[in-house]
Amino acid sequence: MPPPARIFIVDDHPLVREWLWTLLRQQPDFEVCGQAEDTRGAMEGIAKSPPDVAIVDLSLQGASGLDLIKDLRAQHPQVAVIVLSMHEEIYYAERALRAGARGYIMKRESTGRIVEAIRRVRAGGLYASEEMLARLAERMVGGGTVSPQGPVATLSDREIEVFRRLGEGHTTRQIATDLGVSMKTVQAYCARIKEKLNLASGAELVRDAVRWIERERRT
Repeated sequence: MPPPARIFIVDDHPLVREWLWTLLRQQPDFEVCGQAEDTRGAMEGIAKSPPDVAIVDLSLQGASGLDLIKDLRAQHPQVAVIVLSMHEEIYYAERALRAGARGYIMKRESTGRIVEAIRRVRAGGLYASEEMLARLAERMVGGGTVSPQGPVATLSDREIEVFRRLGEGHTTRQIATDLGVSMKTVQAYCARIKEKLNLASGAELVRDAVRWIERERRT
């Protein structure tokens, strides 16, 4: 019998970490080897206690979950990353997989699907909804470029992170602090987002960001 899969949990909500810890410890082929609430703690913990699989939320303090995935791919390529997120797959799954994740699953999914995702990814596979995997396959084989995200799809990973935080009510100063960058850098991101989304002012940017978040939560 192979050794249990070592799993590291990264989520900024203590209740979610506790729920996952309890769920995973019930599986005889899983072993939880650590947890962290932010990217810094995750990198330090994974370096000390290397897992087979890391379960990562995208909404973290400091650098985003996408940044963490990229750092793990660069520094710990042997760790398979699964994103467990409240953010809709249509907006983030492809970005997460491009960053280096091996799976994407919504927090609202059943515990059985979470367990299934871990087992599939540990075995070397990919995990996402059938619709998302079909869309990715079509894009790779057919060269498709049409995205259901609309103009938001043109935003870079860091730009969409800024856009999301604006929609959640964060100020540019808060965003700069959370992402560890200067106010000037955040303002530059906002300027590029306005240009890509054809928005005339900062007020329009915030309005569209709030509407985007509201649509995502209703999906």
